[in-house]
Amino acid sequence: MKSAEVIIIGGGLAGCEAAWQLLRHGHAVHLMEMKPQQFSPAHKMKHLAELVCSNSFKSNDPASAPGLLKNEMRRLHSLILSVADQTAVAAGTALAVDRMEFARNVEAQLLQQRNFILSRIEITEIPHDPLTIIATGPLTSDALAQSVSSMLGGSYLYFYDAIAPIVEADSINMDKVYWASRYDKGTPDYLNCPLTEQEYKRLRQELLTGRKVALKSFEEIRHFEGCLPVEILAARGEDTLAFGPMKPVGLVNPHTGLMPYAVVQMRKENISGTLFNLVGFQTKLTWPEQERIFRLIPGLENAKFARLGSIHRNTYINSPSLLLPSLQMRNNPRIFFAGQITGVEGYMESTAMGLLAGLNAAALIEGKSFPQPPSATAIGSLLKYITSAEHDGNFQPMNINFGLLETLPGKKIKKKEKHTLYVERATKALQEWISCID
Repeated sequence: MKSAEVIIIGGGLAGCEAAWQLLRHGHAVHLMEMKPQQFSPAHKMKHLAELVCSNSFKSNDPASAPGLLKNEMRRLHSLILSVADQTAVAAGTALAVDRMEFARNVEAQLLQQRNFILSRIEITEIPHDPLTIIATGPLTSDALAQSVSSMLGGSYLYFYDAIAPIVEADSINMDKVYWASRYDKGTPDYLNCPLTEQEYKRLRQELLTGRKVALKSFEEIRHFEGCLPVEILAARGEDTLAFGPMKPVGLVNPHTGLMPYAVVQMRKENISGTLFNLVGFQTKLTWPEQERIFRLIPGLENAKFARLGSIHRNTYINSPSLLLPSLQMRNNPRIFFAGQITGVEGYMESTAMGLLAGLNAAALIEGKSFPQPPSATAIGSLLKYITSAEHDGNFQPMNINFGLLETLPGKKIKKKEKHTLYVERATKALQEWISCID
């Protein structure tokens, strides 16, 4: 196939990463992004690569599954990881970024490329002829979603995802909170709000009875288990929150020398530390109820909210039945899908699928055979998950985890040692794969 311009629809993490990989290989890219002409219910910035749910890319620990995926993507010259490293804010062992600086930087680096064109326009129909990567993410506009659904010959799968609120730092009562990271790992980068048993039970009760955003009558609630609204967790049992996002273990209060009954953790939202994100407190409570209920948390009595939580529909396709391992449509190889719309969950996971879509599209243009990454790697295991048929008709979004990687051979291995072995094997497998594709 002769070299040609590749159309990418969607300027989120996956679309930007796919564009970068194509540009690296010398191919022209026309990226189409509907902002600021049209905004989804959750997007606010005009820039590309806007982070919506959180400013955290999860663990940076190389011995963890998220850390392994990040290191693999660094080896593959990921633009998103490079910019994330440059705009990082303190977050213990996690990689979190100043989301405004991050988005500006990603956009600026793409705009500097000679073969890159950016059109600020909403696409409502899938192009028929050009090589196209659909990376519209979980918040695909209704018009384009209908076009994609018609092209696929079936309906979307979807679930609801909720966004956590952000608090202004100078409105936090610092006399009631304390800095700490769980088990003192890394630097003490989290602000912790300690709760007594009575305070915890009152907060839980208010979460249960607080007014929620009403859904339309035709909408079906299908929450993703990895990102449940805090009120849904509260409804699952009296102690569910205390053993989940409000777990106090490893967070001894230096003011008392004791471990609280429960803890609400807050993480820096920007480099300057003027904003804090309530960790694990994604919600679909109404905005007035959020202000009332979250001010029951010690230290947040007078909190000013820079952003309140909201709920939006996340859309994804039934990739195992629709996509090849190359992320091409089975019945139309000129169409690729990338990012969260493919059924991966998480910023890095979505970016990884954009990276692979870009590499596969480049190989198709160049007429090259392109082997897919081995399932012993983190990126390869994600790809296998979304494109294999082993789901028994119950395909759901998935984060990276060691359970996706090929099982280690031999006898039963201790968990800590097992993770080390997974990382060692993945690192070797990635290097061998890179040697084949370079």
